[in-house]
Amino acid sequence: MGRVAVITPVAGRHDHLALQQRALAAGTRRPDHYVVVTMDDAEAGRLVTRGDPAGDPVAVERPPGARGLPLAAARNAGARRALAAGADCLVFLDVDCVPGPRTVARYAALADDTRILCGTVGYLPPPPPGGYRLDDLPALAEPHPARPVPGPDEIVDAADPALFWSLSFATTAAAWERIGGFYEAYTGYGGEDTDFALLAAEAGVGIAWLGGAPAYHQHHEVSRPPVEHLDDILRNGALCNRRWGHWPMQGWLEDFARLGLVRHDPHNDSWIRTAQAPPPGGPAPGT
Repeated sequence: MGRVAVITPVAGRHDHLALQQRALAAGTRRPDHYVVVTMDDAEAGRLVTRGDPAGDPVAVERPPGARGLPLAAARNAGARRALAAGADCLVFLDVDCVPGPRTVARYAALADDTRILCGTVGYLPPPPPGGYRLDDLPALAEPHPARPVPGPDEIVDAADPALFWSLSFATTAAAWERIGGFYEAYTGYGGEDTDFALLAAEAGVGIAWLGGAPAYHQHHEVSRPPVEHLDDILRNGALCNRRWGHWPMQGWLEDFARLGLVRHDPHNDSWIRTAQAPPPGGPAPGT
């Protein structure tokens, strides 16, 4: 594959961004373009231009009235910048994902126009004093229990496109153009990944899990279920249901129902927040 771009959306988490940048510089193949899409975070753009490899910042503003970050629009903006710069292969990494030394090289070598490649993602414990060391990450990371973990030389076709995630994936410019990018009506947490996978299937582009292209997910606090994202999940889930006829994130919705925060109306297949649910932007129960 010719020219390779790494595209990373960012809003805060500047330490995560710095470690990702260091890992890209240490890789066996450095990206030809490092496009960092800043979402209401001008400081990230200033920081990344000073690092190695120097980032090419693109600013994306939050739409008026939107409660969540415009992640779908940010990834599309990054892809447009990379394609305008002549990239043939687009590698998407979330800001908290640190690529392994061969990750960009392996994506670049194996990307083709027929499928999206998803590398493995391992989850890291909290960083030790002084922060993570790149050489230590493989031994520290734990794989996600619900995702395939192919061997270093394996490629496994995805049986369920709903498992696609945008934490770490790669596609060719031609495949991206056929898919048309992410659907930008999604804002905030969830839904856009499932929609993108369904758009890919509709365009005849498959999904495969790629071994030997790891990313290491830096630790940050999360809640399970993600109650702070309840309204995003309901809004984006309803959008996906209107577009594709089914709700994504069923596991989270069922968890919310067990907590009494939502209920399912089978008459119109809708999920509705209950009086017990915290107000939008309010604290999660028990916090």
